[in-house]
Amino acid sequence: MALYLKKKLDNKATIGVWQITETEEELLALSSIPSDEMEEISFIKSESMRKQRLAVRALLGELFEEKVYLSHHDNGKPYIENDPVNISITHTEKYVAVILHDTEDVGIDLESLDRDFSAVEKKALSEEEIDDLDDEKRNTQLAIYWCAKEAIFKRVSVYNVDFAEQIEVERFRPRGEGELEATFIDKDGDEEEFELEYITFDRHVLVWLVG
Repeated sequence: MALYLKKKLDNKATIGVWQITETEEELLALSSIPSDEMEEISFIKSESMRKQRLAVRALLGELFEEKVYLSHHDNGKPYIENDPVNISITHTEKYVAVILHDTEDVGIDLESLDRDFSAVEKKALSEEEIDDLDDEKRNTQLAIYWCAKEAIFKRVSVYNVDFAEQIEVERFRPRGEGELEATFIDKDGDEEEFELEYITFDRHVLVWLVG
């Protein structure tokens, strides 16, 4: 069993991280999965993706005392059928992570720092954000930008968001952990401000927000 982190935050959210060290068969044994979802997973060609889905299930088994039923809205946002808790999920090849909160909306994103994030600069950053990049820590900074914007995207749960134009992250310098401030601007020009937190571990960056 590879529960890497289980943490209750000051804002009453719970974060769980699972390190995927098991075989697919071991994850199956650890996971309680409804037959319809198991059939869906069986059609996934990538073993890595199947293991990520199974690891999410194993992690949920650690975070909930009773068996839960995971489902998704039409826009892809996850929810628990038999529990009103708010949930956001993220995964990479090595880790899966979940954030839960009883009353507040949440968002979370996780990425491997071994990935090349150079494409993010043109795809998701404004000119001002690009100007703020630090050449010495460029890839790490791009990864944090991307995770922050993905977490906000999951939190606001709307279609066709332009990451460069609609999500603004205030200037920061990447550290082992820290806080971020950001603004989401909807299609009507209304703004919503967010405070995010992030940590880096084992060549990964994890960013989340609550509220």
